[in-house]
Formats: sequence, C-alpha cells, structure tokens
Amino acid sequence: MTDRKLRWGVLSTANIGRAAVIPALQHSRNGVVVAVASRDAEKARAFAEQQRIPRAYGSYEALLADEEIDAVYIPLPNSLHREWTIRAAEAGKHILCEKPLALNAAECAEMEAVARQRGVTLMEAFMYRFHPQTEKVLELVQAGAIGELRLIYAAFTFRLTNRANIRLRPDLGGGSLMDVGCYCVNISRTVAKAEPIEVQAYANWGETGVDEEMVGTLRFANGLLAQFCCGLTLERREVYQVAGTEGYLEVPKAFLPGVQDTVIYEHHGRQGWTAHPVAGVDEYQLMVEHFADCVLNNRPVRYPPGEAAANMRVIEALYRSARLGGQPVRV
Repeated sequence: MTDRKLRWGVLSTANIGRAAVIPALQHSRNGVVVAVASRDAEKARAFAEQQRIPRAYGSYEALLADEEIDAVYIPLPNSLHREWTIRAAEAGKHILCEKPLALNAAECAEMEAVARQRGVTLMEAFMYRFHPQTEKVLELVQAGAIGELRLIYAAFTFRLTNRANIRLRPDLGGGSLMDVGCYCVNISRTVAKAEPIEVQAYANWGETGVDEEMVGTLRFANGLLAQFCCGLTLERREVYQVAGTEGYLEVPKAFLPGVQDTVIYEHHGRQGWTAHPVAGVDEYQLMVEHFADCVLNNRPVRYPPGEAAANMRVIEALYRSARLGGQPVRV
C-alpha cells in the first residue's frame, strides 16, 4: 500500500462534476483535485475558485500537458468521450470517464486499446455499483434468498424542463436510453451475471430526434427476462425489482440513494417481507477511491472497459429494435 494521493484534473465544468464527483474527489482518502479545464478560460477560473481547485486552464489540451496531473475525470457530452479519453491516454493520464463510456461498443474497444498501449487505467463511471446497497442485492441473489432468478424490472425516469438540454441533442449522444436507461441495462446485466442474447424495444422519438421515452426487454439464454423503462419527460422514478421463484427484492432508491440510509425490501408472499437496511454512503467517493487505489497500487479495476463495451452492445441492439418498430434483435 502507499500513502501517495492520486492527482486529478477535471475536463469541463459540467454540473455532474460540480455537484457530485469533485466533492467526492476532494473528500477521498487517496486523491486530490489539482486542476479544472474549460474551453472558456474565465469560466474555468470562476469554477476553480468556487470549487477551491488550485489551477484553472482555458483548454483541455493545457490541462493534459500538466505533468503534475496523474488522472483525469471526463464528464463531457457523450459524443466527446472517445476523443478526449484517447487524448488523455496519449498524454499518459489515467481516465475515469462518465457513463456511457462511448457512443458504441467499437469506440469502447478503441479507447481500451489505446489505454492499454499507453499503460494507463480506464474505467467507466457507473458509481451505483460501488454502493453497498448494490453489493447487498447481489449477495442476496447469490445466496438464493429469492430462489431461482427469473425476472428483473428497472425504471429510471425524470422530466427535463429545459428543451435546450444536451440530453435532447442527437449529435451529442443524447436520449433517454443513453442517459438513464443505460443504468437499467447495466443493473440487469450485473444481477444476471450474463449477457442477453436478444432484445426488443419501443421508443417515443421527440421532435429533436432522440428517444424521449423507451421501454425494453432483454432475454437471456437461461430464460431470464429483464424489462425496463426510461424517460426524459416523466416524473422522477428510479427503482428496480429482482424476482425469483420464492420471492423478490425491491430497491426503491436504486441508482442515486445519496448519503441517507436506504432499505432493500425482501418479499415472500404470505410470509411477509424483511427489510435490509443499508447505511448511507457517498457512492461517488467509493468509486473514485477504488479507482485511485487501483492506479496507485497497480491493480485492475473492478469494472474494466470491456464491461462498458458489453453494455453498449445491448444499448445498440435496443436502438436497432426501437427503430424497427419493436422487432426482436439479436445482441
């Protein structure tokens, strides 16, 4: 082990960084935020002052040229993930990139190849999987608490009020599936511990050209089914259920439980239900500490880029199905 801290730079002043990831980095036991960059130098300076970050750069290139930065966090629009991940890797920086890692599986593979060639660590920032709530669900399923796993249901929706939001821009990789539905796909694959063989999806396409709502089904080789819905126009909802032959688990604060204590409900019909309390924790902090530990101690990350590529293969298949009016599509 080492007491050295990973020195972080942040590419962009995006809200997810300000609200969640930068505070997590600043409170982490093994990391320190050194710099932030924006394409607007004044915006970068104001953001750095507000967030108590020592250095501000007026370009992403300038931050990547800083030899005192070990790793970068990339919260840029989805369409820019590939370019700046590759440029960061070529600059010798380790990379934690927001989900989804790229626009498709091929981009994920390219990013992984460059990172491997340059000897840097790359990980997709799916923070919810580091929360003990997720780990407890996986433990209960593995222990047979609900019998044989047969069905997964997940929902993640919220309502955008700003029609100029980048999530509604197809050229930036927007859409409900890319923004929040990717969580539903991810938890389904994570709980199933397998990849689906076929998917089916229906979407409502907004005037902007992105999927504003989508419902989908994933079919696995062993007969397991996973269903989900996601949306950018609906009341906020984030929940998933994991159903087996002898009961089901319900997770009402699925992906963003926050630092408050949460509860997993285990239902068994007439036998009633059991509550499994989970202590509140900052899942973003757990994620960045895991990443820093792996870099500082030369260990592989829990979820390598190939895992992100697998998630994108399912997302690509869902989009093909939705554009075909709901026809089943092989993954």
